Amino acid sequence: MLEQFKGLINPHVIRRAPFRVFEILKPRWSNFFHVFRKQVTERIKNNQFVVEGEKSIKDFLSSDYILKKLFSTHPDDFNLHEKTVKISLSQLKQISFLKSPNKHLGVFEIKNKELKKNSQYILLDSINDPGNLGAIIRSAEWFGFKQIICSKNSVDCYNPKVVQASMGSLSRVDVIYTDLIKFIRNEKIPVFGTSTDGKSILEFSKNINSGIWIFGSEANGISDDISKLCESFYSIPKSNKEILTESLNLSTSVSLVMSYLKLFNKSLDL
Repeated sequence: MLEQFKGLINPHVIRRAPFRVFEILKPRWSNFFHVFRKQVTERIKNNQFVVEGEKSIKDFLSSDYILKKLFSTHPDDFNLHEKTVKISLSQLKQISFLKSPNKHLGVFEIKNKELKKNSQYILLDSINDPGNLGAIIRSAEWFGFKQIICSKNSVDCYNPKVVQASMGSLSRVDVIYTDLIKFIRNEKIPVFGTSTDGKSILEFSKNINSGIWIFGSEANGISDDISKLCESFYSIPKSNKEILTESLNLSTSVSLVMSYLKLFNKSLDL
């Protein structure tokens, strides 16, 4: 029955309690870990991912994502008895990605997402930190951006750490993975890069109502091939030149740019 959920469970669990997790739940699931492979590969293959915690699960239930199975210590919190497996807290701890599991673990089906035409786009180039991507997704919803576009080598948005950091916002913000160079060339609108060496975002023209904004990883910045496509570069200005901190956290930088775009372009289709 749970062959379809293989590869979704925390790999550290295997080292803690090899071949025991679903054996505890039901004997016929004892072969579950024999087919365990890399998480991303299995998420793609099985088209499923894990969501933990009551609030986040309810957010995904209220969206167009489809619940496949719910493992819960308190099934009555949800009226989903046909899809719910009641488990103990100790069992939940063995299958959870969290240090302190919160009663529920849901397995959802990954949905098909289509790229939507917008006036402003947020592009992430080679982002590999799941906490950053989750926080960016959360900020995107706050500022009204309905989608984020990532390079194909960026961290998987269904990584459990991304899902957790997004605090349910992933259920309402689409993350699209594509070839950024092809996307930029096809859009034919202004392209702006972000860099600590760029001019202040405060100098950005409020009369420009469309554009592609590109952010690179904290370690490497925007890749050279994509940098060549940028018309200009912008940065978040320091309050004064004496500040020694070299840069802001990536998710903070993206949030500030999104805030600026929203503040001065309230009618933008995002």
